[in-house]
Amino acid sequence: MNLFEIILLLIIILGILAIIYATIYNNLVSYKLKIEKAEGIIDESLRQKYDIIAKLNIAIKKVVTKKDYLKEYIDLKDKRITNYDLDRKLTEIYSLINQIKLDYDKLDSNEDFSNYFEDVYEIDEKLEAAKSFYNKYTTLLNTAIKKFPSNVIASFHHIKVKAYFDGKDMFDEEIKDFKL
Repeated sequence: MNLFEIILLLIIILGILAIIYATIYNNLVSYKLKIEKAEGIIDESLRQKYDIIAKLNIAIKKVVTKKDYLKEYIDLKDKRITNYDLDRKLTEIYSLINQIKLDYDKLDSNEDFSNYFEDVYEIDEKLEAAKSFYNKYTTLLNTAIKKFPSNVIASFHHIKVKAYFDGKDMFDEEIKDFKL
């Protein structure tokens, strides 16, 4: 082999390594961007759900004047909680609203209540899709971060393992978060 062939071979090897590096980096960034987009959709949907539940509370108060069922939940906006915890609380509230709806037949004839109730159902569908999308790409990102050579590239660019939206972290020592 002469010097020209050695230089050409080095250029080819470096080119292949650069292509592999760029491909892996682009995949990691793509996963991160998709996760961030899903986080934005989840965040916006949770805010919409909270606002509609507040309107449902007003509609319930018009029909059921005896008791304020949702008083403790309406204060959630003033607390600093994660989107995961907010989602759980809003799901609890929606279950309570379902129970109130079953207990008070008058609510079915209330047009505002029915419309808001349907809006929450539609937001829940959007939320479930966004959470599924988020968790799918979190799995892909976390798997890539744990494998060579993408773990080296992720470490170099400070790309960290993400927790799943359901609050479970597969890479921590906490076992209790996997209990149902």
